[in-house]
Amino acid sequence: MKVLVTGASGFLGGALVRRLVEDGAHDVAILARRTSNLADLGAARAEVEVIVGDLGDKAALIRATSGVDVVFHSAARVDERGTRDQFWDENVRATERLLHSARHQGASRFVFISSPSAMMDYHGGDLIDVDESLPYPRRYLNLYSETKAAAERAVLAADTTGFRTCALRPRAIWGAGDRSGPIVRLLSRTAAGTLPDLSYGRAVFASLCHVDNIVDACIKAAAAESAGGKAYFIADAEQTNVWEFLGSVAMDLGYQPPTRQLNPRVLAAIVNVIETVWRVPAVATRWSPPLSRYAVALMTRSATYDTSAAARDFGYRPIVDRDTGLAGFLAWLETRGGVVELTRTLR
Repeated sequence: MKVLVTGASGFLGGALVRRLVEDGAHDVAILARRTSNLADLGAARAEVEVIVGDLGDKAALIRATSGVDVVFHSAARVDERGTRDQFWDENVRATERLLHSARHQGASRFVFISSPSAMMDYHGGDLIDVDESLPYPRRYLNLYSETKAAAERAVLAADTTGFRTCALRPRAIWGAGDRSGPIVRLLSRTAAGTLPDLSYGRAVFASLCHVDNIVDACIKAAAAESAGGKAYFIADAEQTNVWEFLGSVAMDLGYQPPTRQLNPRVLAAIVNVIETVWRVPAVATRWSPPLSRYAVALMTRSATYDTSAAARDFGYRPIVDRDTGLAGFLAWLETRGGVVELTRTLR
């Protein structure tokens, strides 16, 4: 069976490629720009077919999807850096182009990496043990949330008997190899002493997702006929107290946990100013905002997810527990010179 992976230069896409190669049951192809850094693929790099191009290149898409049975679509504009047109082009129109090419080239499965952020309402609050019956928001928190939801809808609408599509929603993918994800960014700001404590003494719980757990879910979902036309929350077995977890990891790394608190009204005013500035394209395309309404929501709203639908439809079970994953992450981080060195060039 031949599979195509997009986003192979990223954290999840790279982990998925390595797992597929390790399993040895697939011929693996990846779509990558000529400038993509594929070093993190390691030895798997020599075992995959690289189709040079991007999701805006029709000819490259035809080459990439030719003869492919399964498409894993992981590529996306993920952080908050970028304009509305960039987000819509890279997250929505790119997905629609890939869907069209995969379907017309005869692929039978399409697994899309979505996000629970697609379900976060601008005016929403805590989401506790929610399942897939949760409706899409009336108003989205940011362009990432809005465009992931739009892309997810396009993927699910494309499902047919001969072309089964599904969307997986992992939150805050983490683990060894993570160079720029939310956990790493929060630790970087903790190390620099610039992360305020936004818990205000309140426990904030989240369903995180270790990278090996979402990779395993991808492979299982691709093989399940019953997963067609559906979205699924994917998460670790444990529900994580976000600020307690962050403080514990920070102390393991030799940093003081965040303690400085901002007045909520002051925080809201700061966010409004930042979001106004970041509407300027010259700013939005160069840097990620230091703080945003979306980031504040992630750190102040509990969000835990019921994964029983994934367990029912394709046998999802977390294969890595939090303690094992954390030990591996910290060991890997040490080999990279620590979180400060790792994130030195992040924008």
